[in-house]
Formats: sequence, C-alpha cells, structure tokens
Amino acid sequence: MTEHYPYRTISDLPVRFPIFPLSGAILLPRGRLPLNIFEPRYLNMVDDALKSHRIIGMVQPQSMESEMLNKPDLFRVGCAGRITSFSETGDGRYLITLSGACRFFIKEELDCVTPYRQITSDFSAYEADLHAPENTSDVNREKLLAALKTYMQIHNMETDWDSVKQAPPESLVNSLSMICPFEPKEKQALVEAGSVSERAEILTALIEMATAQNAGGSDPSLQ
Repeated sequence: MTEHYPYRTISDLPVRFPIFPLSGAILLPRGRLPLNIFEPRYLNMVDDALKSHRIIGMVQPQSMESEMLNKPDLFRVGCAGRITSFSETGDGRYLITLSGACRFFIKEELDCVTPYRQITSDFSAYEADLHAPENTSDVNREKLLAALKTYMQIHNMETDWDSVKQAPPESLVNSLSMICPFEPKEKQALVEAGSVSERAEILTALIEMATAQNAGGSDPSLQ
C-alpha cells in the first residue's frame, strides 16, 4: 500500500464492517470508486463509518433481480474500501470515494439493528492485496488494448490512448474491470481473479465476446 493507507497487514483491518450491495459496482485493491449516496439507510451507514474505521465493503447481489429484494442474496467475496473523499450536497446526498484496500470473504452476516447490513469478514486469502504486485510482466497488455480498441472503434468511442498506454498494468486492468458494464456474474469473476494477469485474461475475453455480440447486432454495451 502507499503511505496514504494505514493497512500493512490484515490485522490492521476491522473484522466487522457495513456492506453496500450494489449490482455492477465492484471495487478492487488500489481502485477508486465514486459513489452518490442518497438512501437514508446508506446515509446512516456512511455517518457511522466516518465515526469509526471508515471502512465499507462493496459486494454484489447475485443477480439484478435479487437486488430488488429487501435483502438480496450476495456473492461471498467483496472488497473493503476506505472512505478517502467525502462531501455533502445541498439536497442531503453524500458524494464519497472509496479506495480499495483488500478483498474479503463474508464469514457471517450479522443480525443487527442498523438499517444497513453488516458482516464479519475473513481477509486471510487476500492479504497480498495490501501490497501492489511487484511483477506484472505476464499481463498481456497488447491483447487487452487490441480488444478494447476494436470495441471502441465499432461504437465510435474515443479515449486518451496516450494515458491508457502509459497506465501501470494493475491500474489499467483494475480500472477497466470496474468501469465496464458487464453482468454481475462476469463482474464477480473479475473480483475473484487470483492475479492481475488472470483478471486481464478474463477482462480481454469479456470484451472480445461483447465485441462479437455487438458486431452481430446486439445491444452495444459491454454485456
């Protein structure tokens, strides 16, 4: 981690913290996720997190349909993020940024009185998340960028390719994984990838499949 993060080992992270179930919204280590908080229960969640450890766990419902339920079934692996930016709007919303710290396994969901859900977590399988990978030479950057370029050309999309090409491998792969609008199960595969190179392979395959579907006349989104 950088000097901006206080977590050197998993023992520095809280075991119990609130979770924010949101389909399609994933967080990855060292990623930054902006969130617009407006539901009263989640405003309460942010207030409580700011008073304590500032940690919120991002975790996906298992399907978009289940998200409509009051208490949807969740995937078991999410990512803990620290609130590193906070502002309040004139209409009572919170604009926050979560900075990804470490992935976790949901050990138990707690029976609590708060309007938001809370869990106890197990970080042990993901302690390596606390430190940027030293070697990302096995990331097939060329194949990933080629797939991305083809997709963007099909849809007349533009980007700052100089910045994309200069981005460190982990930052590039994790940022694309977070912003691409895949289905929940596909996003979850990116969350649970064992390494940056594995995540890059999954991401490349998903983009290539989306490109093939879109070229055949399907909905032009990365789904």
